[in-house]
Amino acid sequence: MKIEVAKYAGFCFGVKRAVQLAFETARDSRNPVYTLGPIIHNPEVVAELERRGVKAVADPRGIRAGTVIIRSHGVHPDVIAALQKRGLRIIDATCPFVTKAQRAAAELRDEGRQVIIVGEPHHPEVVALKGYAGPDSVIFNDQPVPIKPRIGVLSQTTVSEDDFVTALLAFGKRATDIHIFNTICNATQIRQRETMELAKRSDVMIVVGGRNSANTSRLAELCKKVGKPTRSVETERELRAAWFKGACKVGVTAGASTPAATVRRVVKRIRELTNTNAGDRERRRSFDRLPNH
Repeated sequence: MKIEVAKYAGFCFGVKRAVQLAFETARDSRNPVYTLGPIIHNPEVVAELERRGVKAVADPRGIRAGTVIIRSHGVHPDVIAALQKRGLRIIDATCPFVTKAQRAAAELRDEGRQVIIVGEPHHPEVVALKGYAGPDSVIFNDQPVPIKPRIGVLSQTTVSEDDFVTALLAFGKRATDIHIFNTICNATQIRQRETMELAKRSDVMIVVGGRNSANTSRLAELCKKVGKPTRSVETERELRAAWFKGACKVGVTAGASTPAATVRRVVKRIRELTNTNAGDRERRRSFDRLPNH
């Protein structure tokens, strides 16, 4: 049986940068270190950071002293202002693509437009974007939303191109003046296209990543759209031999918050469950290591 791992599986640039900053801060700081929510949507990374003294907190109001790391999804600007007012040290690990989307939201707001954000209403990135987009902004997620004649449109960085276009078609005719920013991350687009191509030539797809990771969930959705059996796992411990019965080729992809070490363990476990030797025609690829700090 052949196992093929997607070339772009695992950490993207923004996530890698955020994790690196978190580990470096844990190494260098003598004071308490916190992240506002999990630094990324991956329980293994969050657990490792906690072992090194970095605590994820949901409510920043309880932080009295120390360093606060802004996670890759970004936060509402009011949160930043409150942290600064209390004199806390802030490490901004917001993904540069998310920062670009935040600036676009503020620009559209300053143009006097109603800002439409295409994305998941409760996702932390979208909550932060809404803070930059202004109080009359709305979030579009397959449900009708009130549209004004003059609007600006952008999206959560991990939205698929198809979903963004579908959203534009859903409300585009209702506005007379539209300014559109395509804020979908390039890495997201590449990862999604590659995943779909891999699913087409595979018998079974394994998608590795945190269950609360939006981009990982979208990868699984795309595999299912292709019509291939798809299983989502956080770790190799969830894999089952029955999933691979009769398969000649297994495709493996992973969300942007999935460490390379996790992908390696998943591939190793698939070999064990299917009696596939490492010498088979598996695509060779290099994995980045989880930072050692």
